[in-house]
Amino acid sequence: MDMFEDSPAPGNSPEYTVSELSGAVKRVIEGEFGLVRVRGEVGRVSRPSSGHLYFDLKDDRSVIAAVSWKGQVARMQVRPEEGMEVIATGRMTTFPGQSKYQLIVEDVAPAGAGALMAMLEKRRAALQAEGLFDPARKKPIPYLPQVIGVVTSPSGAVIRDILHRLRDRFPRHVLIWPVAVQGQNCAGEVAAAIRGFNAIEPGGPIPRPDVLIVARGGGSLEDLWGFNEEIVVRAAAGSRIPLISAVGHETDTTLIDHAADLRAPTPTAAAELAVPVRMELLATVEGLSARLLRALSLGYQRRDQRLRDLGRALPRPETLLAGPAQRLDLWSGRLAGALGIATARKRAAFERGARLRPEMLLALIRQRREALDRRAGEADARFDRRADARRAAFDKWASRLEPALHRLITQAARQQEEGAARLAKLSARLDAAPVARLAELTRRVEALDRTLRTLGYDQTLKRGFAVVRGDGQVVTTRSAAEKAHQLEIQFADGRLPLGARPPRKTKGDGPEQGSLF
Repeated sequence: MDMFEDSPAPGNSPEYTVSELSGAVKRVIEGEFGLVRVRGEVGRVSRPSSGHLYFDLKDDRSVIAAVSWKGQVARMQVRPEEGMEVIATGRMTTFPGQSKYQLIVEDVAPAGAGALMAMLEKRRAALQAEGLFDPARKKPIPYLPQVIGVVTSPSGAVIRDILHRLRDRFPRHVLIWPVAVQGQNCAGEVAAAIRGFNAIEPGGPIPRPDVLIVARGGGSLEDLWGFNEEIVVRAAAGSRIPLISAVGHETDTTLIDHAADLRAPTPTAAAELAVPVRMELLATVEGLSARLLRALSLGYQRRDQRLRDLGRALPRPETLLAGPAQRLDLWSGRLAGALGIATARKRAAFERGARLRPEMLLALIRQRREALDRRAGEADARFDRRADARRAAFDKWASRLEPALHRLITQAARQQEEGAARLAKLSARLDAAPVARLAELTRRVEALDRTLRTLGYDQTLKRGFAVVRGDGQVVTTRSAAEKAHQLEIQFADGRLPLGARPPRKTKGDGPEQGSLF
């Protein structure tokens, strides 16, 4: 056989290129499995920087590669995690580059509430082990915050309920950070809002909130899943501003409730927990003001009575001088008699001693007189010393009494001025409160009046509509118009009567009477 002889002719089997065979297989698989739902456990999960999501679906015997493109991942309510049992909805296709088939997943749902709750419990246990739910980390809620930050949807009924409750209890300045409260963007926006409020510097152009409220209405477990995400829980636990969680209704519980400083059963209850009742505070202030006035009055009375008692305890000047004056009068009276008696005695002695020389007699008289003068001087000196001692004691008590009276009067006057200033301040606030309330009510009435004029039927008539009345009543059906005796049409610029109509003939009426002509 010649080695350069031509090879035998091929048989009837067609020849395919690799690309042709791969394309044929791709068309067969995509045609047979257009849209399928696959239940399985999530295996390896890969999230590259492109935004696509690659993971495996497996059971006890087989594994299917699955992929979700970036746009599909953004629309997913629940993202698959390793070990999670899910139901994946998508279409089968092939990847010719690696000769494998894969499932293009459009949506992922947990395989029942049990699986979702198991995943939630697993995440809760992991976060609790880190200490994010520790009660020692929780901060007290301020009694009366000046600024309240609200993280919620701006178009829902939740924000209206919160603002209405705050306006009824105690109006405060409210900052709203609009976020998505459901869907793929919910967790990222809520976490960014909490961090954004904490990033506001005190004293800046935007006031820093004193308390935060994260609120959302009720919903299913899947609707509230964004508040179970780890990023939201960590943002709530790391918030330096006290945070109140008000997600769902009373029976709904999310992981942010455990990380928040306080959990409210409803958004309306969160507003009630954030501020006290203004009218109760006003009543308390009025009660304290009355007690203050009574205390001031009672204090003045007690000090006045104490001053009177001290005044009665002090001796009077005439009492202090009465004894010395009386003794002075006594000695003065006795001194005159003693001088007369002494003079008589000396005269008798002089008469008996007439034989004495006049010089000796004069010296004796002078000596006696000097003795008497010395005794009288000593008596006057003793009296003056006693009087000076009593006068000094009296001056001492008088000097201590005047400063004491001055201090009491000054202290009472100062307390009275302070009480009057506080009373004037409270009175000014009380006078301003009805004016502000009346202005607010006037504004609301004007707003309701504008709404009434806008929604009234007069505006509807100007757009080309008309009102039909029959016998003075508004007619809305054809049968009612046929029964009416007189019709009237009202346009935007007036009413147009259509005149009286003959009564409609009923079946019970007899035949009409014919004309003689």
